[in-house]
Amino acid sequence: MKLILASQSPRRVELLKQIYPDFLIKPACGPEIIPENAAPWEVVQQLAKGKAEEIAAQYPQDLVIGADTVVAVEQQILGKPKNHEQCVEMLRLLSGRCHQVYTGVALALGGKTETFYDVTQVEFYPLREEEIQWYASLDEPYDKAGGYGIQGKGSLLIKGIQGDYFNVMGFPVAIAARKLLPYFPFSKITAKKSE
Repeated sequence: MKLILASQSPRRVELLKQIYPDFLIKPACGPEIIPENAAPWEVVQQLAKGKAEEIAAQYPQDLVIGADTVVAVEQQILGKPKNHEQCVEMLRLLSGRCHQVYTGVALALGGKTETFYDVTQVEFYPLREEEIQWYASLDEPYDKAGGYGIQGKGSLLIKGIQGDYFNVMGFPVAIAARKLLPYFPFSKITAKKSE
């Protein structure tokens, strides 16, 4: 049985390697449709499930991992900013307040799918307009939910977090490792990739 990641996110690839170094990357390409009136934790699990099951249909004997991350402010979901104006709007909304980052994960194997999620509280410093404009002028925010990357220059905006740092990057490593234990025991998780 192989492990397959249904994502080409460089951050998820990097984080999954902390758990299990030997896996295939087969990005899901189906549309991401956010259900109306769904809670953020429901949305990320549904989107992750869709990704995992799309790839699992092609690889029914293998374990497929799908994941999805959203940022939410008072249950309002923020996706990836499409342009400079949207990025500035998101940063203004996040400025000086706490928000939540939800990552849903789905494990699909043999026609069955298990989903779970993690949530991390993130607090931004109050941002001056010049900070907002500077960050929105970078390339970094535009492929990330909420318009910022905690692992990059976005770290300069963050006052603190409560919960899993890696969850904010897009993959809750510790929880995922425990969910993978029935399939890949620690002896395999900690093994180096064979040459």
